[in-house]
Amino acid sequence: MIKYYNRKTKNYEIEKVAGEKYLNWIYNSPMGMNLLEKFLKKKLFSKFYGFYCNSKISSYKTKKFVTNFDIDISHNEKSINEFKSFNDFFSRKLVESSRPIDKNKNSLISPCDGRITAFNDINLDNLIQVKGITYKLSDFIKNDIIAEKYKNGSCIILRLCPTDYHRFHFLDSGICEATVKIKGSYYSVNPIALNKINGVFCENKREWSIFHSDNFGDVLYVEVGATCVGSIIQTYSPNKRISKGQEKGYFKFGGSTIVLFFENNRIKIDDDILKQSRLNFETKVYMGEKIGLKF
Repeated sequence: MIKYYNRKTKNYEIEKVAGEKYLNWIYNSPMGMNLLEKFLKKKLFSKFYGFYCNSKISSYKTKKFVTNFDIDISHNEKSINEFKSFNDFFSRKLVESSRPIDKNKNSLISPCDGRITAFNDINLDNLIQVKGITYKLSDFIKNDIIAEKYKNGSCIILRLCPTDYHRFHFLDSGICEATVKIKGSYYSVNPIALNKINGVFCENKREWSIFHSDNFGDVLYVEVGATCVGSIIQTYSPNKRISKGQEKGYFKFGGSTIVLFFENNRIKIDDDILKQSRLNFETKVYMGEKIGLKF
């Protein structure tokens, strides 16, 4: 059971987990873990499943998925019958009015829909994956020089579950450098898995870039793939001017994670998010929603 905080209702809610029964079996049984290590975490499995989700035959899954997880289809640009495959639905675009963007230049916005955890004054050698499990930033991005820029800075983790809108955007205007790609495994990023596998973020396939934000300094923007994520697709043009809220890219099928790092004294994260993070609860947020302020 995964409980998260809904900042709009100010209540805790239980997350509906896609494939929860299978996740529990895989990560909590010897047979499941053996299958995971030998096959499920491999690129071939996610590539094969991604191929299926791109095919027309997978489109039958869409209506059932929408019904089972109460997804509001009125926000979609396309009608439910227009999606050509499950991945077409999964990486769907939304009408602009469904995700209003806080245009205040001092407002830090969420770059995606997801469940957020945030930390200030981070220790680069002891970043928190989940309670009791940590990793190093230098191991995460494979670059010691870049990692050092974020000493005592802030870290924001945004977990996207399969039911979320899976396009991610820029949190400010500015210029983004080219993406660095790091090969890796395809473990789940669901808390069920994060509590079982040490250093998942440093094991999984991931991509990172430096975003030269107009108002929040140089932001390290990392996308982490997961089980059944066939691809991380970058749609932005490197080293060209970007506007706040502009699309950066999208994930194909699967739960995924975005991790943001800010330099010291650049942002002030909203108090309710920090409070819930200290209590070990994620907070549900939407793309374009204010999650902090310029320091």
